[in-house]
This record gives sequence, C-alpha cells and structure tokens, in this order.
Amino acid sequence: MHMDRRVLITGTSSGIGLATAVHLAQAGWQVVATMRDTSRRASLDAAARAAGVGVDVRPLDVTSVAAIEDSIAGVERDCGPIDALVNNAGAGRVGSVEHLDDAAVRQVMDTNFFGVWNVTRAVLPRMRARGRGRVVTVTSIGGLIGQPFNDAYCAAKFAVEGMMEALAPVARELGIHVSVVEPGPVHTNFVQATRQASADVLAGRQDGYDAMAARYFERSRETFATHGQTGADVAAVIQQALVDDPPHLRYLTSPYVTALARRKYADVTGDGIVEVFAARLKAPRS
Repeated sequence: MHMDRRVLITGTSSGIGLATAVHLAQAGWQVVATMRDTSRRASLDAAARAAGVGVDVRPLDVTSVAAIEDSIAGVERDCGPIDALVNNAGAGRVGSVEHLDDAAVRQVMDTNFFGVWNVTRAVLPRMRARGRGRVVTVTSIGGLIGQPFNDAYCAAKFAVEGMMEALAPVARELGIHVSVVEPGPVHTNFVQATRQASADVLAGRQDGYDAMAARYFERSRETFATHGQTGADVAAVIQQALVDDPPHLRYLTSPYVTALARRKYADVTGDGIVEVFAARLKAPRS
C-alpha cells in the first residue's frame, strides 16, 4: 500500500527515531532518516541491515532554519515529494526552575519546540500545494501532564501540543492530517543520556530539593521497570497514526499513559494530578 510513500523522520540516530525508521521501512515506506550528526548513524545502519531494509540517511539539524530548508529541498530534489513527516528529534534536561539557567532552557526549547515548528513550517507549503500530507509529532505524556524536575522539557512539550492542536483543524481543510504521539516511560538511550547529563544539576544540593529529587527519581525508576515500553512499541503507534483514515489528533502509547491522561481530563481543577506527583516526592511513612 505504501511502496510509493515517502516519510522524513527527524532524530533517528537512536531510540524511538531509529526504531521508527526501521519499522516503517519494513512496512514498505521509503524512509528518509535524518539526524544532526550522521557520524552517529552506525546503530541505525546496523538495525536496518539486520531487518533487511534500506533507509536514506541524511543530515538535518532541527535547530538551524537554513539546514532544515536545505535538507528538505534536497530530499524533494533527489527522491521526490515528502508525503509524511515524523517530528521525533528531542532533547531532555532535568531540573526545576531554580536549577536551570536561560541557556539550558533555550537549548531545550530550540530542539523540542522551535525544531518542530521550523521543520513543520518547511514541509507544509509543499504538502499544501499537493493537497495532501501527514505530520506526526512525537511529544510525551510530559506534554499533557507537568512532572517534577522536568520543568523546561514539559514546557516545550506543552508548547508543541498547543501548536499541533491549533494547527490540526486548519491543516485538515488543506488536506493535511496532523497527529501527536504521546509516549510515557520508554527504554531508550535518550532517557539514559538525559539522566547522566542532568546528574550535576541536582547532585549534592542542600536547598530543600535534593531529598525530593532522590525520592522522585527512585520512583521514576520503578515506573520505568513496571510500565516502560520499547522504541519499537512506540514505532508501531506512529505507523498507526500514519495509516489511520482519518487519523486521531492524539495517540497515547500505553494503558499507563492513558490512565494518567484520563485522570487529568476528568478533574478540571488539576488538583488530582498535583497530588499524584506530590506523593512521589514524599518520604514513605514508617
């Protein structure tokens, strides 16, 4: 069905992006797999070989408007029209408002929000001219529910959710379908790298945060152990968003994420969700 379909995916050097590139290639899509630094393509190449598929790997730095335009123009020149875009590139940073300086917050926003904004803005005129297209963006449960010590990350993901929800009805009138895919805990190198890079932010603080952070991250590890998914699990949901006719606006990737979202939407005050996460900061009762 999709042998003549072409999909561009951002952030494919590891994790969800890598799994999605291989999964869609196996499903018959012509995959253009992009990443900021193509010297990091070895894992994707190995996974594609193991699956018996080929992908077209190209550089794309989502924080550079010029690089985005050059990359997309090059894909359409060399390969043909982009039928679908999967916005997956992302950056994480742990810390509450007091812990992160402006440079750290801007780095998270530049990748997670402006990167999505600018790549989407680059493909939309081309899709609009053809009267068809799909834009699927990987956000997070952190784009629906704010979570402790993820202030900048959740802010960026909330912004993407608002952007896509606002865009969806307008795009649909132009023949373009917009969806967001919202994973919860996923076992990827992205999560490990974020934890490692953020360790110094919270380590050894004596300002009232350190004990809360230690308890929260311990409970987060328990959540990952119980509810964590694989990149392949999320890739299957992304494929569903690409083939559903018509697609939903939102795709939640697990029962755990769905239960949290239902709890939030059922309580317009927001108090229930605050209590859920406040409980993860408290010391267990003896």
